[in-house]
Amino acid sequence: MVHLVFELNMILGLDIGGANTKAASSDGSFAESIYLPLWNGAPLSEALQWFANLKPDAVAVVITGELADCFQNKIIGINSIKEAIENAFECPRHFWGMSGFDPVEPRDLAGANWSASANLISHEVNDCLFVDMGSTTTDLIPIKEKPIAAATDYLRLAKGELVYMGLLRTNLNALLPKARIRGDVVPLSPELFAIIADAYVALGDISPEDYTCDAPDGANKDRTYALRRLARCVCADLEEIGEEGAIAIAEQARDRMFRLIVASIQQQAQRHGLTTVVAAGIGEGVIARAAGFLGMRYLGISEKYGKKISNVFPAYAVARLLEIAGHH
Repeated sequence: MVHLVFELNMILGLDIGGANTKAASSDGSFAESIYLPLWNGAPLSEALQWFANLKPDAVAVVITGELADCFQNKIIGINSIKEAIENAFECPRHFWGMSGFDPVEPRDLAGANWSASANLISHEVNDCLFVDMGSTTTDLIPIKEKPIAAATDYLRLAKGELVYMGLLRTNLNALLPKARIRGDVVPLSPELFAIIADAYVALGDISPEDYTCDAPDGANKDRTYALRRLARCVCADLEEIGEEGAIAIAEQARDRMFRLIVASIQQQAQRHGLTTVVAAGIGEGVIARAAGFLGMRYLGISEKYGKKISNVFPAYAVARLLEIAGHH
């Protein structure tokens, strides 16, 4: 852990992802998430300059955007994002990796946002399964005195500690290969016609304002357009299968996601003998229902810190960790 000799007032935490850039102050008074799809050439430098205008005394950073396919490999991605941060901020900048702050090896920074979150949770909560569902992925991190997850996204995928499924951006056909509509079992087209956000909007589980990523067709994000995109998944117009048919697709997709999350939590809980789930992220409600279904003890980060902090928890966690380090 890094040792700081200066007094820190405003510490800003940043979580630079491939789809979203998130920020939070260590005191929890500031929290923000901006949709910035790096693969589409989103203006990361402009967003960072906006955060720099807050004049923080120090910046703590976690990076997950290195996997965006605009970068040839992870090292190039990490170096590019690091350079953008170093150019934007004049204050001290500290990068959190799997081994803590300011690692020597750049690869140690890859996909490390869950590590910051889980390290903070390990300071504040007893043994638990920390589950963070964002727009794109879900992290399931076993904590027994300390986080014990694998060190890379590849290995976490292999162990079920990373599930590539989130509340908004998951391609519907990847989640639901076939749907039952009016007695027919219909394969979904393997085109990017709809995402799980369309299902949640159609069902009223989230509002169009919560649909913070791009719609697959670039069109509106209200219920009518969501229903149209759902119908297109089975190569139909909405008029062909009716609202009832589109809602059937949405319900089955939602149910499929819930079952997969339940199975993932159960697998990790049983493997590590854990009975408590601590949840964060925009999908915290899904995790809460899954924990309840499994009869596990549950703590939502939104209950402890508020919804805005829960939604950007890795950014808040890395800021808090730097604050803790500064008092050593």
